[in-house]
Parts: sequence; structure tokens; C-alpha cells
Amino acid sequence: MTRMVQCVVLKTEAEGLDYPPHPGELGKRIYENVSKDGWQKWLERLTTIINENGLTTADVDSLKLIEQHMVGYLFGEGEYGGLPEGFQPKGKK
Repeated sequence: MTRMVQCVVLKTEAEGLDYPPHPGELGKRIYENVSKDGWQKWLERLTTIINENGLTTADVDSLKLIEQHMVGYLFGEGEYGGLPEGFQPKGKK
């Protein structure tokens, strides 16, 4: 049987993740509250955040900032998680 969660991203019940996608307590919280589709939306936002801010997952400071964005995007906590200021999707002027 598929595990369902009340997704904090989609604001509806949806299929849950198969395993915690992040280590520690934050990973457990995500596993319990974010759906597969909600996580996919975060990964799309993450790509934008990394590219627009010149971040790298090989840098400890970048990882800390990425985690702040993750908490902001998924749970609406803190001042991070939104699109970078001045961001324009491809093809938009």
C-alpha cells in the first residue's frame, strides 16, 4: 500500500517519499510531511537557487545556505526559499 502524507508543499494529501531524502531530524521531518511531487518541486527550485547564487554542493557554507532555502521552501520558515531577487525564467524579459 502506498504511504500517503499531508504534503506541506502541495497543501493536499499525496504519495509520500520512499525514504528520508536528507540526513537527521530535517530528513525525518521532510519524510513525514512532504510528498514525492512536493519534493520534486523543491528539487526544481533547488536547481534555480544553486545556479542563480553560484552555489556548489562541495562547499560547506553553500550547503548551509541550501538547507536554509530547503526549510524556507518546504515549511515556510525563515527568510529563504523564494526565488532569487530579480530572477527571470528563461524566455521572460
